[in-house]
Amino acid sequence: MDKKLTLSLNEQVIANAKIFAKENQISLSKLIEAYLRSVTTNQTKTVKITPLVESLSGVVELPTKFDVRDEYADYLMEKYQ
Repeated sequence: MDKKLTLSLNEQVIANAKIFAKENQISLSKLIEAYLRSVTTNQTKTVKITPLVESLSGVVELPTKFDVRDEYADYLMEKYQ
């Protein structure tokens, strides 16, 4: 059974939510209902790590000051020269 609920939210949040709902062809009520359902369901499920993934954990050791973004930028610079 559906019930009515009154909420007070920031105007910009409401405007953004309406745009999102329209783009995804869903009513704002259904969008909020889906969100509330997702955050209130039992989310204590643990992700099971497979033995293969577990065996790979810790295989690669990186320097303490390793910056992924810098390394990737360097890679792209070399690739597209």
